Amino acid sequence: MKVKEAMNPEVITISPDTEPIKAFEKMYKHGIRRLFVLDDEGKPVGVVSYTDLVGVLGYKKPEKRMKVEDIMVKDVITISAKDDIEDAANLMLRADVSGLLVVEDEKAVGVITKTDICRLVAAGILVPI
Repeated sequence: MKVKEAMNPEVITISPDTEPIKAFEKMYKHGIRRLFVLDDEGKPVGVVSYTDLVGVLGYKKPEKRMKVEDIMVKDVITISAKDDIEDAANLMLRADVSGLLVVEDEKAVGVITKTDICRLVAAGILVPI
């Protein structure tokens, strides 16, 4: 099975200059735990997680007006939509991440998570070796 067949085609993104509280609100609204940060050209420049935001928003008064680009992880781990789902699972395990940005021709086309893969296993569609 290819990543393209299992991914969620809806990529919820934000820009680097978004305030952390706005990013948190967007996560909450969409029921997700990560947002991919895209530049003006639509290229991935970072990822921010729920945990990243909770850590920052827990402070009473930040020293400066903080933006997502100040707290995001700049190393976005991606996988091709044409790769096998097993490759996605192995990459997530090796990188210790719970989700990958799926790209096609350097454009974000979806997201694949550990939960997506677990659902396939639970449904008997994907059989672990």
